[in-house]
Amino acid sequence: MGAERSPVTVGLLHPGRMGAAVGRLAARAGHRVLWCPDGRSAASAARAEEAGLVRADGLGALIAEAEIVVSLCPPAVAEEVARQVAGAGFGGVFVEANAIRPARVRRIAGLFPRADVVDGCVIGPPPSGRTGARLYLSGAAGHTGPVAGLFAGDGPIEAITIDGGIGQASALKMAYGSFNKAASALAAVSLALADTYGVSDHLLVEARRLAHDHLAAPEHLSRVAARAWRWAPEMEEAAATMEEAGLPGESARGAAAVFRRWDGDRDDFDIALPDALRHLRTDRDPEA
Repeated sequence: MGAERSPVTVGLLHPGRMGAAVGRLAARAGHRVLWCPDGRSAASAARAEEAGLVRADGLGALIAEAEIVVSLCPPAVAEEVARQVAGAGFGGVFVEANAIRPARVRRIAGLFPRADVVDGCVIGPPPSGRTGARLYLSGAAGHTGPVAGLFAGDGPIEAITIDGGIGQASALKMAYGSFNKAASALAAVSLALADTYGVSDHLLVEARRLAHDHLAAPEHLSRVAARAWRWAPEMEEAAATMEEAGLPGESARGAAAVFRRWDGDRDDFDIALPDALRHLRTDRDPEA
């Protein structure tokens, strides 16, 4: 493949919105992209056809022809899909690209005695002519290269290889997704609470005055740690208010639990960010 740009046969499991978009770009780059109709819905079939994917005659046929298999499926069934592929004797490159934790990716890698496993994660919306996404890859260099080569060029998906082996790409997905997805949930509950009391317009005015994106500018989190002893009780009040309005209060209680881990940093406005972040961790093995 190195001509890593040389056409290869790719198996895609399964063409949801993200998978179909990724498959479409691989097909447009000149690769033959197969999909398996077994157990798939009419909507999946329509997406696959629209994306230019080739229908395989069952999973066995897909695995017999594919040099690279990409798993993009709901996280709950990631291991089930991997077991099916491993059980069929796949011996090429298996890309575990689902939103799952590093420990599960490593467990999945152990299912493949013959295949080369690559850990992958997609960050961004389904890539198209209007939107772009990044495909992060980790694993042995000789395994990630052919996968990155599927999308070489200036198209709407950028393949990025990161160091550290299997588990690193998934760790990035969990870190990014835990903020991005949770922020959407927090915004929805906050807006619903404001709507309950008829103060939505005022909430939006204040929201637009917010100065910091704490994920993009983490240096501000040191000051958060110093103030957290006061914020934990406020979050408990917010949780109670949400619950009184018939809304879920778990997000605010979760924030209170985070802030309590900073109790020892009370009013320490000189705390270094690495120390503040370290104080959030327990002694548990992150792979447990």
